[in-house]
Amino acid sequence: MTKLWQRSCLSVCVDKQSCFRVILRLLTLWPSDVMDEETERAKRWEGGYERTWEVLREDESGSLRASVEEILFQSKRKRVIKSHEQVRLGMMRHLYVVIDCSRTMEDQDLKPNRLTSTLKLMEAFVDEYFDQNPISQVGIITTKNKRAEKLTDLAGNPKKHIAALKKAVVDTVCGGEPSLYNALNLALQSLKHMPGHTSREILIVLSSLTTCDPANIYELIKTLTSLKVRVSVIGLSAEVRVCTVLTRETGGLYHVILDESHFKDLLMMHVKPPPASSSSECSLIRMGFPQHAIASPTDQDAKPSFSMSHLDSSSSDAGLSLGGYFCPQCHAKYTELPVECKVCGLTLVSAPHLARSFHHLFPLQAFTESPVEELQQGDRFCQACQGELKDKFTFTCPSCRSVFCVECDLFIHDALHCCPCCIHTHTAR
Repeated sequence: MTKLWQRSCLSVCVDKQSCFRVILRLLTLWPSDVMDEETERAKRWEGGYERTWEVLREDESGSLRASVEEILFQSKRKRVIKSHEQVRLGMMRHLYVVIDCSRTMEDQDLKPNRLTSTLKLMEAFVDEYFDQNPISQVGIITTKNKRAEKLTDLAGNPKKHIAALKKAVVDTVCGGEPSLYNALNLALQSLKHMPGHTSREILIVLSSLTTCDPANIYELIKTLTSLKVRVSVIGLSAEVRVCTVLTRETGGLYHVILDESHFKDLLMMHVKPPPASSSSECSLIRMGFPQHAIASPTDQDAKPSFSMSHLDSSSSDAGLSLGGYFCPQCHAKYTELPVECKVCGLTLVSAPHLARSFHHLFPLQAFTESPVEELQQGDRFCQACQGELKDKFTFTCPSCRSVFCVECDLFIHDALHCCPCCIHTHTAR
């Protein structure tokens, strides 16, 4: 090894590409028995690296701006095309988010530290998750000091989760090591009772490079796989072998963040429902659509009553009101929708919630890309924002032939989920 090191170091040159060659050569000389054959084949630098510095090209003035804009443009288009492939998605989701609260979360590579940054980004994730998945549920689990505990149970109320996350920013004290086994087992105790037609998922935000487990975690991974629980991991430090096996066996995703912006992008990747497995069950789901009713204060028979959503609250007057949503089957009262009735088990939703989930079944098809030069000079304006089309390419709706800029194309596919010009045409009729 020493002779190889000396021989490689003699070839060091001052130019950048030669330095990269030396580094890559040294990396490939690392003993191969450290990793198994499969991991080595996937991770070895030999033949697997990309010369990313060669992608950038200077223009005549010496600026890299054109190359950077081209890279950003291509990444946006890939996101639109990839996110609207015709695949069957899991509509009703039950997701547990596991947050590492070990001592490594006090590191300050994310500002002000990893824990605060994670909890703040998680608030935005919960809000966006319920906006895109209004008939789904989320629960939050924290792990530290070799233990795991629930911060919130599975519920469809985003306010409850966001309030718990804001409280955790102030109250949580990092310490000890996490336990992947305890966290996964705690989530599994709830998820294994969920119906087979729902999507059962676990998302782990892991900072530590170690885990303290009371039993064989590989046996637990087999159990998760047999119950079709999809586990994904977002690493804040580096790739961990056990997480690679966990995500590969359960069909999840594993990423390691680069910075806070990349961290947010990785979280938002889990907002969209995952593809449903071909073996997942299909069944009819009974739902109730209760109307909000308020008793008149002048009615002598009207009395304030408790909401079923607040039965576990410690406050004596929590949920005490004259009105609410009444289950059409058992007449239990709830203050918010969507919710699963605690008495009869009927799923209670509103029509807008169901309509909000509809776009996942029939996503808006990707717009046709064409050069801006093909348009006439007077027509080079976006039909949505009315701005001038300054990019090289425009995007045309295949139904109404309306032309949009790249930013409006992204907004329409990511947030609006329908062509505004098509809606305007149908409304005018």
